[in-house]
Amino acid sequence: MTLSHDLAGTGPSTVVLLHSGVCDRRMWDVPFAALAAAGHRVVRCDLRGFGETPVDAPHTHADDVRDLLDHLGTARAAVVGSSFGGEVALELAARHPGRVSALALLGSGMPGREPSEELRSWGGREDALLEAGDLDAAVELNVDTWLGPEAGEEARVLVREMQRRAFEVQLPVPDEHGPVDPGVTPEELAGIRVPALVAVGRHDLPDFRAAADDLTRLLPAARRVDLDWAGHLPALERPDETARLLVAFLAEATGR
Repeated sequence: MTLSHDLAGTGPSTVVLLHSGVCDRRMWDVPFAALAAAGHRVVRCDLRGFGETPVDAPHTHADDVRDLLDHLGTARAAVVGSSFGGEVALELAARHPGRVSALALLGSGMPGREPSEELRSWGGREDALLEAGDLDAAVELNVDTWLGPEAGEEARVLVREMQRRAFEVQLPVPDEHGPVDPGVTPEELAGIRVPALVAVGRHDLPDFRAAADDLTRLLPAARRVDLDWAGHLPALERPDETARLLVAFLAEATGR
């Protein structure tokens, strides 16, 4: 399966945008346009189970992204990942190191990192709402949890639409068609030597701030940026400012 995707720009360097687990490729509207205008060839995709990409078989998200790069004839790309998308970006860089030229991680998850009791409790509340058939309440729980104080109503409406779509695609899928854990270890993460931006919001959940600490320590070429204004989804909370951050980092990382 080829992931549903959009392309913009015609520059010599390719940038792939990977969305968070409560969103799909629509979360990248502003950075997608800004990076194309800055001279990059930009790809944004829906991972399996999100947006316009269905789930039809067991899969590994990192391998799906690798296959998309093959489909596009792209040997190597810089990868930008938000939250869950950051975790997929790290898995791609660990499993297929020759395919990734730089990483920009925004409120990123971390492969193999165990969730805190607080985050497990939150997941239990979401599961209970879904089991009760209260999709509206489950959607609102996600909107209220993952958007920070700078998010406007437009961002809230979009996250509401994207999260509902993810539930609609994923809930009917049998367990045997779910994602396969690639089993990336901390030692493999420490072997990722490409330039890496590790950005995290001051208002993000403690799990993701702790993940940023760990990634800054593990990744040899990491640069940490703390966003005083941000929650978990800076690309939706201050999209223009986030786009400028990504454009500046990727200009340096790709030598443009």
